[in-house]
Amino acid sequence: MEHKDIEKDVAPEEVVSVNFIEAIINKDNETGKYGGRVLTRFPPEPNGYLHIGHAKSICLNFGIGKQYNGLTNLRFDDTNPVKEDVEYVNSIMEDVKWLGFDWNEQPRYASDYFDQMYEYAKKLIILGKAYVDDQTADEIKQNRGDFSTPGVNSPYRERSVEENLALFEEMKAGKYKDGEKVLRAKIDMAHPNIVMRDPVIYRIVNTEHHNTGNEWKIYPMYDFAHPIEDAIERITHSICTLEFEVHRPLYDWVLEEWDDTEIPQQIEFARLNVTKMVMSKRKLRALVEAGLVAGWDDPRMPTISGLRRRGYTPESIRDFCDRIGVAKADSVVDIALLEFCIREDLKLKATRPMVVIDPVKVIITNYPEGQTELCTVENNPENEELGNREVVFGREIYIERNDFMEEPVKKFFRLAPGKEVRLKGAYFITCTDVIKDENGNITEIHCTYDP
Repeated sequence: MEHKDIEKDVAPEEVVSVNFIEAIINKDNETGKYGGRVLTRFPPEPNGYLHIGHAKSICLNFGIGKQYNGLTNLRFDDTNPVKEDVEYVNSIMEDVKWLGFDWNEQPRYASDYFDQMYEYAKKLIILGKAYVDDQTADEIKQNRGDFSTPGVNSPYRERSVEENLALFEEMKAGKYKDGEKVLRAKIDMAHPNIVMRDPVIYRIVNTEHHNTGNEWKIYPMYDFAHPIEDAIERITHSICTLEFEVHRPLYDWVLEEWDDTEIPQQIEFARLNVTKMVMSKRKLRALVEAGLVAGWDDPRMPTISGLRRRGYTPESIRDFCDRIGVAKADSVVDIALLEFCIREDLKLKATRPMVVIDPVKVIITNYPEGQTELCTVENNPENEELGNREVVFGREIYIERNDFMEEPVKKFFRLAPGKEVRLKGAYFITCTDVIKDENGNITEIHCTYDP
């Protein structure tokens, strides 16, 4: 009789769930796309304080960097001096640190690369891929067309390279007023993606910049600056929110002439939306400027600094961001999950002293008048390490009004006439009488205690 070896039971390999961003990075590492290198970035614009939605981006970018033994750059996209301020720069750095993350080397600024961006814009002009347009913003918008109508070429689209370079130099020199001229990418005014219909890549802004002062009179648009910043810093995975998905073709177009074979890739994820929370920096700024709140760190605000003042911990916010995960489709998260995360984090950390909000007086009729004693109560019933506190017990005490019911319903286990209950950390008491005012409201509850 032939005997076959019986296979031993082998435990299945542990299955690790990954989100779609991790799947992309894993594949890149397998193919050696970036030589196994992972470098992400968190690129806020310093035009306001960060809110809970930014916390998700912070946790994702810095978390990915740490997970793959890589790094994460903190970069300020300061390309619009009209709304930016050093106050916002400092608040952003404080929030990132408070959440428990640190960035690679020194913070970076888009303004650090203005010279390189300017030279690259001139390169695009020389290649016939950019031109100076004299149309107003309204004219450009009107001539861009819509999803069913192709755009109309600018009358200045076919300017010569020499004329475009000269005009661009004059823009830089401050010869023109705001809005008088712009530099546009020369792509396709009939492109099905409206973003690609000759987008503006430089505009004139005669405003002092928080970092460069009055050195520049022209500033790059975000869609032009951002891919260049990523390329200069050699970012591998440029992770941003879903509204930038339609801008990805422009991101790639900007870098077509960049002199580097290792080009970063943009990956989009769904932004965080929370019920009962305003998730717009523009609207939050309006609240601050109108004086409807005490400031960006008002505890009612969904800003990270506001949540910090409200009592939220960095651990609870990181836990919240982990629980909601990373998705490709927009959704709304119930604020109850955020509140659950703070309760879970604080339940073993915080002391739990009780307070009577709606008091009713209790008189212990058989307790000696003028006498008091101290009773010991734990600070946290689930964590002995937080120690105990002492509370005063005497003839007159106060309890919460809804802890007493004159005609108790079924399964009411608190104080009621003739019923004995125990006061936490003290004695058993029994209700013997109820005193009411002329309106029938309970003013006193008389009890006896069991010594």
